[in-house]
Amino acid sequence: MSRYLLRRLTFALVTLWAVVTVTFFLVRLAPGGPFDGERRLPAEVEANLRAAYDLDQPLLVQYGRYVVNLASGDLGPSFRQKDFSVNELIRMGLPISVGVGLAALSLALAMGVAGGTFAALSRDGPRDRLLVLGATLGLALPPIVVAPLLVLVFAVSLGWFPAGGYATWKHFVLPAITLALPYAAAFMRLTRGSVVEVLNRPHVMTARAKGLGRFRLVTRHVLPSALLPVVSFLGPAAAALLAGSMVIEEVFSLPGLGRYFVQGALNRDYTLVTGAVVVYAALVLGFNLLVDLCYARLDPRIRHA
Repeated sequence: MSRYLLRRLTFALVTLWAVVTVTFFLVRLAPGGPFDGERRLPAEVEANLRAAYDLDQPLLVQYGRYVVNLASGDLGPSFRQKDFSVNELIRMGLPISVGVGLAALSLALAMGVAGGTFAALSRDGPRDRLLVLGATLGLALPPIVVAPLLVLVFAVSLGWFPAGGYATWKHFVLPAITLALPYAAAFMRLTRGSVVEVLNRPHVMTARAKGLGRFRLVTRHVLPSALLPVVSFLGPAAAALLAGSMVIEEVFSLPGLGRYFVQGALNRDYTLVTGAVVVYAALVLGFNLLVDLCYARLDPRIRHA
């Protein structure tokens, strides 16, 4: 187990280095620069700004300095938000993004597993068909379409929740639901298919023949095996939720990391974009590692060499 963990950590570090390298050079290849605006700066002023941020150095020298600073936890200054460093901006935005993402993932997992299990237990019945139809609609409607609809119904018409901001917990309800719906549908389809397959296994049929109650049958014999495909999808789902939160934070005016990333990309704020990508990549790699380690807990037949 320790050898497997060391191998995965090494792979994660190499992947993170590759992400940093590709992002560092890609953002600098994009047209424009961090000091471009509607009114062009005088050449002397722009030259002084580029020298202050070491942008007058060769690209490889800039890359080497950035990697050295990154190794010590310094993500550099923000080129456009001069009162803040990238570390400070990420400390302000990351808790909001992680909070919305975890709420959406928890909601999607609960809705998907429960709905998929109920659908499988009444296979081909009216409840099954209704739940499958709901899952299909959830997959067909992207969050960018669902978000304005939820705002129109629950914020404008009914007034149950605010349309934007982050002052209270109510401000996070609509963003979390918006992000959760498509992944709840995906979890439900995975769970339904897996539960239907596990219900036909010999050990489950034997337990049912012995008169074991439905609740104990499902929780002790069916779900531990049926949840393996769901667990394998948690990593990609978490990555997609983090990426999808960028747009949702703009729609609901949440000052999360995704909003800073979008603003940094529009303003050519090299260090802010690279820092946000580094944090996103680290979160995704860490979550994927955690998912892999959970396999052995769910299925005793799986062992990490």
